[in-house]
Amino acid sequence: MIDHTFLSSTVLFHGIDSSEMELCLKTLNAYEKKYKKGEFILHAGNSTNEMGIVYEGSLSIESNDIWGNCTVLNVIRKGGFFAESYAINAGEILAVDVKANSDSDIIFLDLRPVKSRTFTNKPWTAKFLSNLLIISTRKNLALSSRSFHNAPKTIRGKLLSYLNFVSIKKGISEFDIPFNRQQLADYLNVDRTNLSKEISLMKSEGLIDCKKNHFKLFNM
Repeated sequence: MIDHTFLSSTVLFHGIDSSEMELCLKTLNAYEKKYKKGEFILHAGNSTNEMGIVYEGSLSIESNDIWGNCTVLNVIRKGGFFAESYAINAGEILAVDVKANSDSDIIFLDLRPVKSRTFTNKPWTAKFLSNLLIISTRKNLALSSRSFHNAPKTIRGKLLSYLNFVSIKKGISEFDIPFNRQQLADYLNVDRTNLSKEISLMKSEGLIDCKKNHFKLFNM
């Protein structure tokens, strides 16, 4: 049985009570599916009618080319969403792969009924659609931020842009980031070895301190 308490804590079901949620899940043919670490959930080149919600585990949104190059576009953790834009635009071909970073449990919702006239007549639909719009706009902001971080020409410039953004967003100068070193390199579109060298250099200069994915920024 799908965990209603968990869903009510997510942005998508904000303001939707338990009875409305039951109707919503039934209308959208909700179901759960488990994936093993490293297993692909969605493949580039395919299409989907379903959006996903991470109930347990962690996923990577990746761009993989035919030469074996991988760019991590995002990491989705518990309570996060993916593929909603593709599901709304049924038939749109996926440009990315979605892969499980760990053993994961995903809740899927079929969004095809959202575009039917009968869907819009239900009392909870306005709240659901409003929440879906919030998710979509937040994703757009995140993509804009990534473009901003990749604008500097140097590895240091890219890294400082990203760390400064996270610091501002969290309101603190010491924080964890959602990426390991390889994922951070992919996110910033730089070589991992060169990124590690730059981080070590920045540590020696007293700009930052870090251990794995935990960073502390120093005001110079």
